Amino acid sequence: MIQIVPALLLFLLPLAYSPGPGNMFFAANGARFGFRATLPASVGYHVATWVVTVAIGLGFASLLAAVPQAMLVLRWAGAGYVLWLAWGLARAGGAAQGQARPAGFGDGALLLLLNPKAYVIIALMFSQFLGEAAGWGAVLLIASVFTLNNLVAFSAWTLLGDRIGRLFAARGGANQLFGAILAGVAVWMLLG
Repeated sequence: MIQIVPALLLFLLPLAYSPGPGNMFFAANGARFGFRATLPASVGYHVATWVVTVAIGLGFASLLAAVPQAMLVLRWAGAGYVLWLAWGLARAGGAAQGQARPAGFGDGALLLLLNPKAYVIIALMFSQFLGEAAGWGAVLLIASVFTLNNLVAFSAWTLLGDRIGRLFAARGGANQLFGAILAGVAVWMLLG
């Protein structure tokens, strides 16, 4: 089973490292609060990623297929949540400076749980890399590789955001810029 890991990583490369809701969320939070302050959200996101991936691998995908409206509800709830985060980020600074807080564990977990694209990617991944006779071991291996790969990708985006945030800090307007980026992500989630 370990022999599928290189092919799995190649499959995940464009999905994990290209701009998407998760990457933009972590880049924006990294820019606003720095890499270290974003770690609790990253842990929440990736714990949720692993749990959801294992659940889908063990059959949750069939439940979603039986209730197609669940994906629509996830899409709207996820876009609404990201839009709410974008609004808070755009308003941070100036008089609201004391109210700004970095995203926490729960924020990261909710971002994954309300991201229908994550469910589609996970289901697609298992359709390609999990044979019909595969058991728990294969599901756990694929879920772990997927989660660790996303952790590396999101950490890179968070660091990039951190660096960009430092550049904008002297000029101002970074909160509004990254709030607008997150709002764009919310629209992207609705249209995707």
